[in-house]
Amino acid sequence: MRTSGLRAVFVAVLLLLAGCAAPTAIPGAGDSDTAPPVTPDPNRDGFTDPDSDVLGWENGYWYDEPIAVDQSDGLNDSELEAYVARGMARVEQLRHLEFKEAVPVDVISRDEYQRGNANRSGPSASTYTRWNDQVWEALFITGESEGSTNAISRTTGSSVLGFYSPSDDEIKIVTDSTGAPTIDNATLIHELHHALQDQHFDLADPRYRGQTQDGDLATDGVVEGDAKLVELRYAEQCRSGAWDCVVTPSAGGSGGSGSGGGPNFGILLTIFQPYSDGPVYVNNLYQQGGWEAVNDALRNPPVSTEQVIHMTDETPRPIAFEDEGTDGWSTFPNQGVDGSDTVGEVSIYSMFWYQARMNGARTVPVRSVANTDSTYDTYNYDAGPSNGWANDRLFPYRNEAGSETEYGYVWVTEWDSEGDAREFQDAYLNILDANGAKKQASGIYVIEEGKFNDAFRVVRTGDRVVIVNGPTPEDVDEIRPSLTS
Repeated sequence: MRTSGLRAVFVAVLLLLAGCAAPTAIPGAGDSDTAPPVTPDPNRDGFTDPDSDVLGWENGYWYDEPIAVDQSDGLNDSELEAYVARGMARVEQLRHLEFKEAVPVDVISRDEYQRGNANRSGPSASTYTRWNDQVWEALFITGESEGSTNAISRTTGSSVLGFYSPSDDEIKIVTDSTGAPTIDNATLIHELHHALQDQHFDLADPRYRGQTQDGDLATDGVVEGDAKLVELRYAEQCRSGAWDCVVTPSAGGSGGSGSGGGPNFGILLTIFQPYSDGPVYVNNLYQQGGWEAVNDALRNPPVSTEQVIHMTDETPRPIAFEDEGTDGWSTFPNQGVDGSDTVGEVSIYSMFWYQARMNGARTVPVRSVANTDSTYDTYNYDAGPSNGWANDRLFPYRNEAGSETEYGYVWVTEWDSEGDAREFQDAYLNILDANGAKKQASGIYVIEEGKFNDAFRVVRTGDRVVIVNGPTPEDVDEIRPSLTS
């Protein structure tokens, strides 16, 4: 899933997923979460410029200073300058960190963004793409007839409102009207905060690039969670009337059903998790140790999505693996971590939810995704079949011996207890059942048609569940000959 180094804000189209109503609670006074306070007003007289740069003032504007900006006919250059400067001052005031330099803001069309997003994803025929295709196919989110690169690009391309690029030190706002652009308050604040993070913590540092899918999402849990929490606190200041905020003209949104030209909801649910659980995680850090505790977490990001979901320090259990492939089957040794990816608790939850929604699999209640208990939380990623995750390693396989290259995988999952492993196994078998799988005498399940038509062996031993996939039952035995039902 690691398609780019951008820090983006996504359209909340997930509200359509389960036919749920949007959460209506506004973070602030009276909520179960204790909101981080806005920093005290500086000692000043009106809106007179200070003698030197101070917290809550940027480029001629105080955080609470009125500005003459009207977006009804789009933003001109002077309006954009004032809008950005006051936005920077407000981020400083909320987050209690000082900007070190100005942040350029550029406006690009959605078509331009989508073209660039496709280029960042790399060529569709690359070895990485073939490897990553198996990861998303193992999650029953993209099938054999779909390319994961195209599905990810299509999903992010239709959902991103803006992004900050650490390599360019620049914010780009994605709009359908570059001639008369408008910028949503929350989008601007979110991306300005990424610029602030970059100036203090260097978001281009390798520690912000996980080696696995789960590692990437875990890191995003604190990076995006920090930005999202500040965005939510900003929105509360606007809604309460404490701050005068620029009105953004309403515009029709776009969505999709998870197929065709719209976003893939399984992918979108996965990549949205840092924006949902992240602010809850960061707010918890703040309650324990103030902004310095959040700063410490940015210096040492979480290593698994389990840590973000459950706010735990529990670390993944090591998994050893030896390749047993025969008759031409081999791993991709130069991809991922020695050929493997770790999808983690979030991706496993998304697999169960997506298959429940799309195919009626008896995994998790579809509407439970909206059952949250925090006003900072948008969606619920906490469910029985994915809870108790201890670690996983997913090894895509390929066989180039025939006229056409064939693909499969071995997915090793570890769980905290035998009960957790059994619950995962049962839910996974229900996915196979929902896709028409038939159990053979050998114990191998076969899906004969559809985009997941393949053979599967699922074996639980204590607190470990191993899944082997291949085009045919014979291929399954060749990929992992030591595993029997």
